[in-house]
Amino acid sequence: MNEKPSVHLEHASFLYPGGKAGVFDITLDIAPGELVVCIGPSGCGKTTLLKLIAGFLPCSAGHVHLDGEDVTTTSVRSRQCGIVFQSYALFPHMRVWENVAYPLRVRDIALGERKRRADSMLDMVGLGGYGERLPAELSGGQQQRVALARALVFGPRALLLDEPLSALDAATRVAMRDEIRRIQKQQNIASLLITHDQDEALSLADRIAVLRDGRLLQVAPPQELYDHPADAFVAGFVGRANLIDATVVAPDVVDSPLGCLMTPLHRLPIGAPVQLLLRPERVEPSSSAIGENIFPVTVLHDRFFGASRQLELAIGQCILKIDTSTRETFSNVHLPRDAIQFLPTH
Repeated sequence: MNEKPSVHLEHASFLYPGGKAGVFDITLDIAPGELVVCIGPSGCGKTTLLKLIAGFLPCSAGHVHLDGEDVTTTSVRSRQCGIVFQSYALFPHMRVWENVAYPLRVRDIALGERKRRADSMLDMVGLGGYGERLPAELSGGQQQRVALARALVFGPRALLLDEPLSALDAATRVAMRDEIRRIQKQQNIASLLITHDQDEALSLADRIAVLRDGRLLQVAPPQELYDHPADAFVAGFVGRANLIDATVVAPDVVDSPLGCLMTPLHRLPIGAPVQLLLRPERVEPSSSAIGENIFPVTVLHDRFFGASRQLELAIGQCILKIDTSTRETFSNVHLPRDAIQFLPTH
């Protein structure tokens, strides 16, 4: 990363009472204008990480820097982070512009300037003309825009979003993804977004951070993370995956529960145990029963999604997932050699 980061975590840790849960030894940079999306199973430490940056939780080890300043022991207010929560937390008795202007009010900004900045921010989020309404008069998506405007109105050092779209219906979520991305880029602000939605992460992020049990497993751009996961957990957590245990029998051959598989060339020793990754969309239905890496299959489940199908197939002693757009029936599949990846061994 060439640009000096707006957010820098250096070996940061926080332990909850009992010492088993929290986040451990996290080092992470977020550059100006970059959106990092954090994903992982429930309880993995995603929200803890956000609270550590915001100052709601203290570091038990390590440091937090914002714009080059060590803020590890400073207050929430002095860190100047804009925060959007899942619940929006709008004041129901305040008009929309007053909600947006509230961070300016607590900073003793004059009324006229508060109103001017709030109206400008409402224009930016597409709610110009809504300032005199109450939150109850807005839809969920509009309330989310108000919360986003409020988080940005005072020019924060970083934007922190804790599952901001989870309360919205599916169509509104997709629209708000694009809005958050547009506004975040327009403001050129370093941002961390927490989500359980992998589609959201893959479509929004400049980089995705994967947490498990409080530890950072991999941080990478979405395509790199998907195509080159750091380990079997990341491979299985991000998207759908076929994970196959096998044994090396030649420089381009492994023995697996599917049978003998031709693979890309490698330098692994004969007899070495390996784990292979094969993404379901790389499995190809085949009209031929003869050829390299072609196997007969029995269809166990076939789920139709309109533009695609997701199937589970039995091949030998293995269950294989396949994603395909074909509507034809088939009794064989082809596993392209170049679609087979060796997962890193630790």
